[in-house]
Amino acid sequence: MDEKTGLLAGPDGFARCFWHGNLPDYLHYHDHEWGRPVTDDRRLFEKICLEGFQSGLSWLTILRKRENFREAFAGFDIDKIAAFTEQDVERLLGNAGIIRHRGKIVSTINNAKRARELANEAGSLAAWFWKFEPGPDERPEIVDLAHLRANPTTAVSVRISKELKKRGWSFVGPTTVYAFMQAMGLVNDHLEGCVCREQVEAERKAFKRPK
Repeated sequence: MDEKTGLLAGPDGFARCFWHGNLPDYLHYHDHEWGRPVTDDRRLFEKICLEGFQSGLSWLTILRKRENFREAFAGFDIDKIAAFTEQDVERLLGNAGIIRHRGKIVSTINNAKRARELANEAGSLAAWFWKFEPGPDERPEIVDLAHLRANPTTAVSVRISKELKKRGWSFVGPTTVYAFMQAMGLVNDHLEGCVCREQVEAERKAFKRPK
């Protein structure tokens, strides 16, 4: 990694954000998912739940267990998870393929109920989250390594976190929310010089925001 730019050359010779470490699964996630705008409610719900499970761990750990999580949590179908019972909690605590943390499991079930309420109110989860998309005046002119290191949270992620907590969500602190925003394309935090930055910018420009 170039310590100044935060860029790392991939196997194809193109510069990318350093954090994928050229690990094949992480590289694929960086190139094809991270930062590309998402409007699918199930994917949005999955991501914010998995970011909660990541707390205290690395995203790579969660990414490599993601299919196990999907199987265990009914494909992150909001209504199915909202109907989970204590029996499901015990089932999940016995599942070695996921992170067996009672608080995070219970939180996911609670958040599914809160997500249904929020989607019913706003029309969709996507419509609710995307209304918080930062404007140009809330974004840096250049996204560089120094900026990302200095801003693990933002004013917008703090605002979303407060709103969600007020509505009864849990494991949705400002850092978790900002990681969610970065991944789901509410911001483009691919570093300046990353081969994916302009691709993502073009996708965001063509993207139809949900209402």
